[in-house]
Amino acid sequence: MIQKQYLMIPGPTMVPERVLRVMVREMINHRGPEFIKILKNVTEGVKKCFKTNNDLFIIPSSGTGGMEAAIVNVLSEGDDVLVLNIGAFGARFVKILKAFRANVDEIKFERGKAADVATVEKKLKEKKYKAVFLQHNETSTGVLNDVKSLAAVIKKYDALVVVDSVSGLITADLRTDEWGLDVVVAASQKAFMLPPGLSFVSFSKKAWEYYAKAKMPRFYWDFKSMKDFADKGQNPFTPPVSLYYGMEEAIKILEEQGLENVFESHKKLRDMARTGLKSMGLKLLASDDVASCAVTAVFPPEGVGADELRKKINEKYGVVLAGGQEDLKGKIFRIGHLGFCAETDVMIALDAIKKEI
Repeated sequence: MIQKQYLMIPGPTMVPERVLRVMVREMINHRGPEFIKILKNVTEGVKKCFKTNNDLFIIPSSGTGGMEAAIVNVLSEGDDVLVLNIGAFGARFVKILKAFRANVDEIKFERGKAADVATVEKKLKEKKYKAVFLQHNETSTGVLNDVKSLAAVIKKYDALVVVDSVSGLITADLRTDEWGLDVVVAASQKAFMLPPGLSFVSFSKKAWEYYAKAKMPRFYWDFKSMKDFADKGQNPFTPPVSLYYGMEEAIKILEEQGLENVFESHKKLRDMARTGLKSMGLKLLASDDVASCAVTAVFPPEGVGADELRKKINEKYGVVLAGGQEDLKGKIFRIGHLGFCAETDVMIALDAIKKEI
């Protein structure tokens, strides 16, 4: 019997059938009038999800490409920057920044904890930083940062606020303009319910001031080039046209549901997952007050290997769970509950876990 797969990881996520159907359309001229209309619709739709009137760039890349693009368009070699590191993707910001020879300081918080505002402010008092980098949602630990409060304290010290919301956007509220977020990165393969391949970066007026002085090398990632072409309804280079078809349809789905309803749905799925796991006596990495609406990190029972448990659940029930990363590799497993995910999907995942622990 053919076994159905339940992709319960935090990305790539499951894709609605109506999105998949529109993606099989024939190619069109990416410099022609039909694509101009699609690009306009998609850009306006994504801006609404970001809650921004800032410039919004759509880049053919994974979320990491968006993170790199954010960095090279605002910094020069040797700039002093601070990373609020609460997990593997905070560590990724550190790696990219060091690759481009920024002068990087980081506050490494305990895994499973959110960035603490008082600790951040104490660090900001010690040194003048050009920019501060942080995660909205840390995928590796299932932790949601209080971006609003963190941004407020960062802005007090006149640093650029750069936020990775790759797994956070749409799963939890993020108000780019209202909270004064200068650069925000997201990607298609998470709550946007699309295959991997597109990243999105919003860019504020203050970020453009930084751009004017930034000297890090950039060509493919150059936002000025992207803006010049976007004003004509084009990309600088050949875009993945099929993904734009899908993105246009995904935005229609989000608009039909309403953003606030989408946030509530993600909260419901999070609470359902956490309640079910706790009822099995399993320990969760993040506490309820900082728990991600996108993914839940779980410790297996004593004496049970996390990866061994994941393998067994996949083979027997077709439920795909994510593993731990960095220091948590082999120690935890993770359940994604974002994007095109329903209560029944979470119930099936919980039932499979319960049968095997």
